[in-house]
Amino acid sequence: MKLKDGFVLRDVCGEKVIMGEGVGALDFGHLLCLNETAAWLWEKAGSMGDFTVDSLAEALCCEYDVELERAKADVSAIVGEWQKVKVVE
Repeated sequence: MKLKDGFVLRDVCGEKVIMGEGVGALDFGHLLCLNETAAWLWEKAGSMGDFTVDSLAEALCCEYDVELERAKADVSAIVGEWQKVKVVE
């Protein structure tokens, strides 16, 4: 999967927020607030282009002191939320 075009991570009043920009995000109408780790995952997913839950979990383990199974569960939950609001394809 990959991040959908038209969605960007911005710093708004000290909060990391995914927001829609441009024609691709006309129907979005939301702001998604992310914690530090979720924002890091968003940026990592963007730099990877195509990504999977496993590839993001492995990257998370390299960056943070976390066990792979825990990382997979956390990444799966975050990516699931992104899929619900259709910011990934």
